[in-house]
Amino acid sequence: MKWEGKRESDNVEDVRNSGGGRLPVGGRGLGLGGIVVALLASWAFGINPMTVLGLLGGMDGGGGGAPMQSQAPAESHPQDPAARFASVVLADTEDVWGAYFQRSGQQYPAPKLRIFRGSEPTACGTGEAAMGPFYCPGDRKVYIDLSFFDTLRDRLGAPGDFAQAYVIAHEVGHHLQNLMGTTAKLDQARGRVSEREMNAMSVRLELQADCFAGVWAGLSQQGQGWLEQGDIEEALNAAAQIGDDTLQKRSRGSVVPESFTHGSSAQRVRWFKRGLEMGDLKACDTFTSAAP
Repeated sequence: MKWEGKRESDNVEDVRNSGGGRLPVGGRGLGLGGIVVALLASWAFGINPMTVLGLLGGMDGGGGGAPMQSQAPAESHPQDPAARFASVVLADTEDVWGAYFQRSGQQYPAPKLRIFRGSEPTACGTGEAAMGPFYCPGDRKVYIDLSFFDTLRDRLGAPGDFAQAYVIAHEVGHHLQNLMGTTAKLDQARGRVSEREMNAMSVRLELQADCFAGVWAGLSQQGQGWLEQGDIEEALNAAAQIGDDTLQKRSRGSVVPESFTHGSSAQRVRWFKRGLEMGDLKACDTFTSAAP
């Protein structure tokens, strides 16, 4: 992926050197033991780590409820390669979605990307590195501890810069869902349907974000021509390696489909490819598809 020298986003907040450490939100915080429990539980049972950490730490993963603390001052233009790469990818999502929205006579309000280390207060509660990257609809920010990319490469078997780009684009996909009102509709259903039904809705939400990431990848390549041989395969491999069935097999040797919250490897690959090939958000309606 030929990203060096490309435009970097002005919407990056780098708070890795601001002191860091635990900043509890909503009363209780999580120590390292709680983070490990959350990771093991999420991988073993197919539960979203945000949900597990919410149960352990008194956090509202839906974006409401927890009071927002003042956040530390941030650097807007980080200099290390990993952060610069994330900034370039974010900038390209701004360009792609800005042009896409403009064609419909709309303006695209871009999200912020907040790079943290360890833990960070958010409008959705305390974010932890163990969650992996996540999007908080309450403050319209994507949060990432860049050490996740080491985990993606070394523990999950998904190396490559475009695998990382796919992860960022997926989280920006959640921002699009927030703008479209999809996230709010899902939150309204919470508590009104069974856990199994809620999991199924969560799968469709995540697969749609995968599809949105695929749309971005295709449109970005049309505009930039910056992808190299093997880049798309890196993204498809990443989608496969973080499928619920693959994670469950890796952690406990068996698969429980009704506990899926993000979709199987095959589903994640299929929806990313659909977005890539169709190049249109309208092709990503996972909610009306008979089988996601």
